[in-house]
Amino acid sequence: MPELSSQISSAATKLKAGGIVAFPTETVYGLGADISIPSAVNRIFEIKERPANHPLIVHFSQLSQLDHWAQEIPRAARLLAKHFWPGPLTLILPRTNHVSLNVTGGQDMVGLRMPDHPTARALLDAMGPERALAAPSANRFGRISPTTAAHVFDELGHKVDMILDGGLCKIGLESTIVSFKENSAIVLRPGGIPLTKLAEVLDDEVFLSEKKQSDIRVSGSLNSHYAPLTPLEIWPNTSLWERCREIEKLGLHPMLLGWSAEFLTKIKNKDFMCFPMSNEPTAYGRQLYATLRRFDNGQYDRLLLETPPNNPDWMAVLDRLQRASFVPSRP
Repeated sequence: MPELSSQISSAATKLKAGGIVAFPTETVYGLGADISIPSAVNRIFEIKERPANHPLIVHFSQLSQLDHWAQEIPRAARLLAKHFWPGPLTLILPRTNHVSLNVTGGQDMVGLRMPDHPTARALLDAMGPERALAAPSANRFGRISPTTAAHVFDELGHKVDMILDGGLCKIGLESTIVSFKENSAIVLRPGGIPLTKLAEVLDDEVFLSEKKQSDIRVSGSLNSHYAPLTPLEIWPNTSLWERCREIEKLGLHPMLLGWSAEFLTKIKNKDFMCFPMSNEPTAYGRQLYATLRRFDNGQYDRLLLETPPNNPDWMAVLDRLQRASFVPSRP
């Protein structure tokens, strides 16, 4: 595709000149800056309105480059990188001097990953072997991550120098973030790779960290994150309809989103605004952010979402919803 090739070449040129380019990955769209240009990295923080101590994830294209960006790499990290890269896995490792502190939020640890999207990989290859992109999600800090180029444009408009359109992101939730302690893998943020898959590769237990157990700051780890402007509440199916009636009695307009057979049965007989979600976790994750954006349009006063299943396959979805949800104050 010569047109795409030309766009990637143009994007790489802009990045090397200190520009900001939004690009697709398999997880969400990223907002990229050349990590070797401090002014470009600082501009990412300005565009996103992101706190300076909230670290960025470094994206690169070849496994052979890992030792250029990180040092003291444990065996478990190399095993995971070899198996899951390119893919939705971010490894937290000690940085080398090639990664500046303004990228890591002042920490000596850096988040590294190789994205699995042909456009992202072509862009990183065009940047060259000793260049990498700092790339958080291409949205305002704390808000819903973008899964299409249109989402990026709607939110950031002309604040960025270029948006590469790679279609809908195939995963739709951010990467799994893993750190290491005494060669044990600790998941700091659930994401596109389940804990069970990590454990299979390592042939060892993988731990899910609680915030209080880790002093490493990572992307998307704040209590409030991924949030729509419309308050979002999560309720079990047994309470969802009662909460909907409470909202309507206040003269407010709710939108209900659910996944279960019970939900689908009830919406046939209820005069509520409802939207069916997938009952399969991968598909649910893929559609989640786009669906929240669709109904975060000023027409509704609450988004009421049926609680997803509480099992390991849904861990990443539950994590995002807990951070995005509104804590209701009862009327």
